[in-house]
Formats: sequence, C-alpha cells, structure tokens
Amino acid sequence: MHMRRAAAVATFLLVTGALGRAQTKTVAERLGYPPDAKLLIVHADDLAVAHSVDAASFDALDKNAVTSASVMVPCPWLNEVAAYARGHASADLGLHLTLTSEWKIYRWGPVESKDKVPSLLDSSGALWPETAPAAQNIKPDEAEREIRAQVERAVAAGIRPTHLDSHMGVLFARPSLFAVYVKVAHEYGLPFLAPRIPGDPLKFSSQLSGKDPVVDSVVMANPTVHADRWKEFYETAIKNLKPGLSEMIVHLGHDDAELEAVALDHPDYGSAWRQRDYDFVTSAEFRKMLEENHIVLIHWRDLEKLAK
Repeated sequence: MHMRRAAAVATFLLVTGALGRAQTKTVAERLGYPPDAKLLIVHADDLAVAHSVDAASFDALDKNAVTSASVMVPCPWLNEVAAYARGHASADLGLHLTLTSEWKIYRWGPVESKDKVPSLLDSSGALWPETAPAAQNIKPDEAEREIRAQVERAVAAGIRPTHLDSHMGVLFARPSLFAVYVKVAHEYGLPFLAPRIPGDPLKFSSQLSGKDPVVDSVVMANPTVHADRWKEFYETAIKNLKPGLSEMIVHLGHDDAELEAVALDHPDYGSAWRQRDYDFVTSAEFRKMLEENHIVLIHWRDLEKLAK
C-alpha cells in the first residue's frame, strides 16, 4: 500500500513545477509585497480523516504553526472539523477534494449517491484506492458532480472554504479532470492549488484565468525521506525557497492507537510520519528557520481577493 501512496506523490510532484503566468505582476506584488518576497503557506492536509489528525491539526492552527489546512469531506470526522470551524471563524480551512480512499481497512465512499457517480467506485464500492486507476476510470462529469457535492456538504455543515486542492493529486492527473476542478473553483469564487508544471505538458495553464494565483513551488516530504533526516529535509527545503509563492504541505497527527489502526500496514503518511510532521512544525526550530530565511507566512484566505 505504501507504494500506492508513493505513486500518488510522484504524480502530485510531477505537477509542482511551472505553470505559465497569465498575469504580469507576481502574486507577491498583487498582495502588496516586494517582488522578491518569499511567501509561504504552511498547509496541513487530511482533516476529518481521523480524530488524531484533527486534534494535531487544530493545535497547529491555534499555535499559528500552520497557516492553512484542508478537509476531506467524505470522511467520518467531518462534524468535528465543522464544529471547530464554527468556533474559529478566522481559521483558514479549504477543501481537500477527495476522489480516492487509500487505506487498507478504513475506506469511504462518495458524498454523492453512488448510483450517480459509479465511475468513482472500485469493486468494493469505495472510492478508488490509488491515483492511477482513479484517473483512468473517473468520468469528468461524475467527478464534477462529486466535488460539487463535497463543497455543498461542507458549506451546509458550517465550513466556509477558503480554497480547493486535490487529495492524492487525482484532479491533476488528466486535463479533463483539471478542467472540472478549475470550473468548480471559479464558480464558487475560490482560489485553488495550481502548481507550476515544468514545460506544462498537459497544457494546464491554458485553463487558468489571469486572476488565478499560481504556486511556484510545493514542498512535501515523500517516502524517500528517512525518519532520522526529517528536520534536515525541511531545513534544506526552506533554505532553497526562491522568491515567489510556495506551499509546504504537511500531514499532522498523533502517533496513537487510532491512527495506527487507520494506517495499518501503511508507514508512508502513517501514524509515526504524522507525529514527526507535527513535532517539526510546532517546534521553535521551525519558527527560527523561517525567520532566518526571511520567509513571509501567508494564508489561502489572503489569496481569495485575487480570485474575485
């Protein structure tokens, strides 16, 4: 199973290079910063997947250790996230649009009725467990139906999303799926994760408007990073950040019995992994690294005005 998640990461990181700019001013300039500013969103993925993930992510948000997070609407702990959102109006919570269900035992299905989105389902009736078969089988109109249902369920629960992104990069896997993602984001007036792609081979940039902020680089630990080199990975990434807009995606959680059960036989992005990410982003060392490298922390909420 860890190879499946590794393949999904490879797919996602493939799209973290160079979408062409449609605007003449940089995102930094459009937000009122100098053109050479290093802007960074520190972003926690996967809220609602487990109580452990929620607890760690809420704590990191409350401590301003992360500036943003996104929610997996089909997952069982959505009501817990909604309660937090209602009590923390300023929390920067986006939607982690979810078209896969990757864990071994713990699986979920779509928000929309299954008979309306059959291409989203594997033989067990859950969402596809891997990015590749999901991208191969999902029909764009059914993907649109599902992600609209996810947005509407989140809003009905009391979550006002600040942005959209894609769980396991499924919506970056095909131009037709990316088009649905952009369409829904535009209709709801939300910014969305659109990373630069080297050479833009899938012509994603042609689907963006001049208002859409493009993320210049994405930092995310992957299965090649050994546990004893965790801090070194992030320290190197921070030192190497270039002027522009970057997002650091972290996966937070507490290494407890619940999360160990969720991530059974899945060490990558599992319980210990999430504890390491939590320990790092809430550390004084992380804050010091950001300050020493003159990193400006921002939120997805800051980018909302650019999407209007």
